[in-house]
Amino acid sequence: MISLNRVTRIFESRDGDRITALEDVSLSIRDNEFVTLVGPSGCGKSTLLRIVAGLILPTAGTASIGGVPVTEPRPETGIVFQAPTLLPWASVMDNVLFPLRMMHRMDSGSRDKAAALLTLVGLKGFEGKSPRELSGGMQQRVAICRALVHEPDILLMDEPFGALDALTREEMTMELLRIWGERPKTVLFVTHSITEAVVLADRVVVMSPRPGRIAEIIDVKSARPRSFHVEGDADFHDASRRIRALIFGQKHVDPGRAVA
Repeated sequence: MISLNRVTRIFESRDGDRITALEDVSLSIRDNEFVTLVGPSGCGKSTLLRIVAGLILPTAGTASIGGVPVTEPRPETGIVFQAPTLLPWASVMDNVLFPLRMMHRMDSGSRDKAAALLTLVGLKGFEGKSPRELSGGMQQRVAICRALVHEPDILLMDEPFGALDALTREEMTMELLRIWGERPKTVLFVTHSITEAVVLADRVVVMSPRPGRIAEIIDVKSARPRSFHVEGDADFHDASRRIRALIFGQKHVDPGRAVA
């Protein structure tokens, strides 16, 4: 579904310095696979996501979806950012319908489709509310509905729960797993949380410090469906320990257990 072939991205600062955000990154993501990206701040996770989204182009290498190079935003992708970025003057329903209006894809069934998504995320009855009347978690649910309303094959998520409190973040993580289970998509999810990365993913892509490279790809073997109770499983601990060792070094790993 998604293929990155030796992707490098270099930015140029105002004073002419060249900053290599990503270097020689290759990755293939299968149809309906849930992949998380984790790594230290500044390692290029969000840059990689934006390249897949077609919001920026690689300096070298190629990104493709379904074998077609990505050169601009594509209708088969939906994007959720850390901030909900809802239209403050529009209702919840109109915020969800906004992508369909922009794509000129509104039809007689569009409102029913949006209403079904709002019901799916527990916001039935809030269709006429404005964003300021919603909590942060509820606003992010609206943002997810907006990303899904045009029925994309791929969902790109850039730390979508990073601004939420701990309890709401856990709730939204479980909500996302439930939605993905009911409406499978290919998901690429950026996070700074190792726990979140392992709970969600089929595979965790661990990035090195800048310039961002793939340090290792870790298969998560914990059975689905999952909840945060999976944190007690040996497979969860093994994956988490390995990720911490890759990011922070051996000193942050429980000295009583070896790293695979």
